Amino acid sequence: MPATATLEDRVRTWEAEFLSEDGTPSYPARRRVEEPDSPLRTPFQRDRDRIVHSKAFRRLKHKTQVFIAPEGDHYRTRLTHTLEACGIARTVARALGLNEDLTEAIGLGHDLGHPPFGHSGEGALDTALRERCGSGFRHNVHSLRVVDVLERDGDGLNLTEQVRDGILNHTGSDRPATLEGQVVKLVDRVAYINHDIDDALRAGILRSEDLPTGEIELLGPTGSRRIDTLVRDIVEHSEGAGEIRQGEEVGGAMLRLRKFMFDRVYLGEEARREQERVGEALRRLFDHYLEHPEELPEGDPEASDCQRVADYVAGMTDRFCIARYTELAVPEAERFRWR
Repeated sequence: MPATATLEDRVRTWEAEFLSEDGTPSYPARRRVEEPDSPLRTPFQRDRDRIVHSKAFRRLKHKTQVFIAPEGDHYRTRLTHTLEACGIARTVARALGLNEDLTEAIGLGHDLGHPPFGHSGEGALDTALRERCGSGFRHNVHSLRVVDVLERDGDGLNLTEQVRDGILNHTGSDRPATLEGQVVKLVDRVAYINHDIDDALRAGILRSEDLPTGEIELLGPTGSRRIDTLVRDIVEHSEGAGEIRQGEEVGGAMLRLRKFMFDRVYLGEEARREQERVGEALRRLFDHYLEHPEELPEGDPEASDCQRVADYVAGMTDRFCIARYTELAVPEAERFRWR
């Protein structure tokens, strides 16, 4: 290849030889607003960088993964979950000869729309929207709204269609259009099931002997061993299959382990107590801003008041949400105390 070859020329040549025929080529870029390609980065690399440099991505470090305001430095946050899932997804993509840059961009952007307090916060916000506005809230849909509309002061990030599709369909019944998106969708579960077990053990909610014996014997006694088993199984059964899938035995074990986590951790007694507190805080904030939309920051000028409130509350970090709720609730408590 001549020394004057462009990055696009080099990438196209490399992908013609090494990218799986089921993988997604890096060129041409498909964006809602056309723009010149970068001479130094592929379109998917640019998407990755736009996501990493976004405000929503930085806020993930102060958003709950499972445990709300944990007293310890080693519990996962929404940011560390994102990074762990992204690393596993790249491993799978490389093993299958898929586009690692696309996989990484989807992985880094998939949870940008998560509200504060993890799944408890998502449930509370969904309930508030259904009761007050007749709509609902799904974090994957809001993640797409973040990158399309809310970032860059309303201009959005203008990501490629493949990354947008992967972000939107990383959860739910719809299958991502690319195998790279399918990798992220499956690996998201692989990551959170295993690191949530680790955090639940650390928090004392689970003991090692509580874990289901058969599934642990099959998948492995530690998080790293289980992830390795699951990744190997995904690669083995997805190679040349035209889709990303698991074997029946290992995939079934993972689903049973996931159900165990929902029963014992995600929907367990401790979680239900937290959900009541989270529901109270988010509902109070939602009702207040819906009644006082003039207090909301400037946002999407075409959005309804319901959407503007959802945008603002969903974008809060845990600690900012607590601070705003305290500002509203404490004066009332103080008045009661002095009666």
